[in-house]
Amino acid sequence: MTAARDRSSAGPLALAFAALVGYASLYPFSGWRWPPGLDVGALFLLPWPPWRNQFDIVANVLGYLPLGALVYGACVRNGVRASRALAASVAVPALFSFVLEVVQTFLPARVPSRLDWVLNVAGAASGAAVTAMLHRLGVFERWQLLRDRWLARRSGGALVLLLLWPIGLLFPAPVPLGLGQVGGRLRELAAAALEGTPWADASATWAAPALERAPLSPPAELVAIALGLLAPCLLAFTAARPGWRRMLLAVGAGALGFCATTLSTALNFAPEHALAWLTPVTLPALAAGVVLAALCAPIGRRMAAGLGLVVLTALVGLVAQAPADPYYADSLQAWEQGRFIRFHGLARWVGWLWPYLAMVWLLLNLGGRHRSHS
Repeated sequence: MTAARDRSSAGPLALAFAALVGYASLYPFSGWRWPPGLDVGALFLLPWPPWRNQFDIVANVLGYLPLGALVYGACVRNGVRASRALAASVAVPALFSFVLEVVQTFLPARVPSRLDWVLNVAGAASGAAVTAMLHRLGVFERWQLLRDRWLARRSGGALVLLLLWPIGLLFPAPVPLGLGQVGGRLRELAAAALEGTPWADASATWAAPALERAPLSPPAELVAIALGLLAPCLLAFTAARPGWRRMLLAVGAGALGFCATTLSTALNFAPEHALAWLTPVTLPALAAGVVLAALCAPIGRRMAAGLGLVVLTALVGLVAQAPADPYYADSLQAWEQGRFIRFHGLARWVGWLWPYLAMVWLLLNLGGRHRSHS
């Protein structure tokens, strides 16, 4: 039981999902103020909204369903009795949602709502109930046996990162599978901080918009896409046991990357343009990524960690040079100003930070925290 608890990834996943939900709920974090005429007593009396939006109803329920399921799984995997785990998996998301709704009172761009809170609680309760039923049916035990056959001990962090990877792909990227382009945002923040200082003019040079950059050459784009697929494969190899399982993981990563990028394109440019991201370069690049991953399948876990660091560093460097074409800029505007704002924080931050979080995990493996297994 202790070993199973050590390997559980439900707790880290619950914390990561809660952080992403919190960000999405409070975005854009600007215009903080105390609402005029609001007293402290009325702050905790959430208003009932005068309107109903079907999309909001579905989003609020589905948004908290995984949180309830993950909290229940984390409690049970850490030895909490099923009845207490079920109560906690409803109470914790309910309190979390209530706090977020109260904090939204101070943001002009967000509207606190008692209906949203009720829907969030309903979603968490539904997720907890389904997970509790699966637990009673013995699904957790079967999952543990399957995980023991596929993954080495203490692989929870890698599993969390691998589950987050397709979420990051949903946010528009300048290059397919090209995560980690956070440099432009950092330059914008630095330029804003230097505004009105003697260094403001100099900052305009290195803070040039991405649209002004020269496009990547086809070979460079092919390498970037191939590395974008090879990186999660090497991350998986630091946790997966050697053998045919790694080959299946490489093929599965290619299929998952294809599906996630297709879904992202469909969300941005309508379903009829879902495959518009496919160019003469992308399919050969995906194939090259799968082949490279297959060639790396026999290597040890620490070697996979070291090679993964090299691949992620090269990927981030290439993606940083990729331009943002007008279609990319339009898609970002659609995400930031339309309905996609509800998923904006979740997908954007995962897409920005995933390569760097993966680097931290790989450094821990390379440093010997997780022993290599043959």
